Amino acid sequence: MTDEILDFLRASFAQVNGRLDRIDLRLDELTQRMSRLERETASLRQDIASLHGEIAHLHSDFASPAARLDRADARLDRFERRLDLLPAPSP
Repeated sequence: MTDEILDFLRASFAQVNGRLDRIDLRLDELTQRMSRLERETASLRQDIASLHGEIAHLHSDFASPAARLDRADARLDRFERRLDLLPAPSP
């Protein structure tokens, strides 16, 4: 009788060990995938920060000529009013 119990326990422990081995392999796989995702996320954040800097630089490049054009337009309006090419603005 004790041999049967021992055989049963050995078979049960072998099944449990097999399941634990599969769980351990799956956990290792998931850990590797998570590490890869963390690296890719960090890389994406760096790319986004770089793009943000480039966009800010482009914005400043476009803002300066626009301001100059606005000033030139205002000067042109004054010249045209002085030369009576435009009607005076109504109050």
